[in-house]
Amino acid sequence: MNKPLTIADVKELARRKVPKLFFDYVDSGAYTEGTYRANEADFGAIHFRQRVMRDISARSQASSMMGAPVTMPVAIAPTGSCGMHWPDGEMRVAEAAEAFGIPFTLSTMSICSIEDVASVRTEPFWFQLYVMTDRGFVQSLIDRAKAAKCSALVLTVDLQIVGQRHKDIRNDLRSPPKLTLKHLVQMAARPGWCRRMAGTRRHTFRNVYGHAKGVNDLATLNTWVNEQFDEHLNWSDVEWIKKRWGGPLIVKGILDADDAKAAVDHGADAVIVSNHGGRQLDGARSSISMLPRIVDAVSSQVEVHLDGGIRSGQDVLRALALGAKGVYIGRPYLYGLGWAGRAGVTSVLEIIKREMDITMGLCGITRCEQINQSMLER
Repeated sequence: MNKPLTIADVKELARRKVPKLFFDYVDSGAYTEGTYRANEADFGAIHFRQRVMRDISARSQASSMMGAPVTMPVAIAPTGSCGMHWPDGEMRVAEAAEAFGIPFTLSTMSICSIEDVASVRTEPFWFQLYVMTDRGFVQSLIDRAKAAKCSALVLTVDLQIVGQRHKDIRNDLRSPPKLTLKHLVQMAARPGWCRRMAGTRRHTFRNVYGHAKGVNDLATLNTWVNEQFDEHLNWSDVEWIKKRWGGPLIVKGILDADDAKAAVDHGADAVIVSNHGGRQLDGARSSISMLPRIVDAVSSQVEVHLDGGIRSGQDVLRALALGAKGVYIGRPYLYGLGWAGRAGVTSVLEIIKREMDITMGLCGITRCEQINQSMLER
């Protein structure tokens, strides 16, 4: 394949480079994967209004998210286990995002730690928090993010229990992977991946390992992770987290207007419309289909962002036209990372920005602040 032109091209390149169990981890949803598919498909029903004979010679995708300037209103979503797609994966993605001028969000369940990422950044980044039953560990995560000068905390609220992802179960996915014969065969089929991964010692959840009480080997790590997601989590916890954090708080996992209002009432400075990439409640509505009613409910008070299904610069514009202040990409940058590391992530961002630029021009728009529903055929 020549230089990739679309995110779909990058996905196929990644499929050839990453062992099956890790590629499947990215390319999967819960149960029937209906919501995962709908996240992408529902963008296709939103059509642009073509406009002509306008001066479009000075186009720009520059905007802002959470009060900070961005080269385009696209942020890197928090995703677990980046470092199993490319060595030191989160560090490489963080570098690419900073060089491109967009926000990077580090997952609690990352292979590289908060401190690892901070060591390769000159600008602040965002940290995503899962709330565990061990509240002392949660406090330490918040404090470590503050010490690393993270500029926003992204609280994920839709993972109190884990949706059943059949591909991961069939692959017996763990981090680091259990070296069964099946897994060894899959890894041997990707010799380049094996050579690269041999060059790093970061192979497990470094935000947890060595930090959580009682986690001192791989066996205790896996047991701890499986037991820690908190089914008692409720809105009062958001207030506690906001107070402990003391900075901008973004609540991720909102798919209902009433929940969006509750998030704002309890201290959220922004909400992310998201169904966890279709990996939690299969049968839920797509993120883009729920965006307008959540925008109507709270956008006068906080920024509304969207996560889920973005596969092109055109999808970014569709979300912005329906009221999102910014969007997040997850799978696209993981495809880029698995294909070519930092350079692959940069290639994905360039594809999205180029598609935004051309589509804006053909719609007669030159700046992001001009984007609204008038650029859509309703």
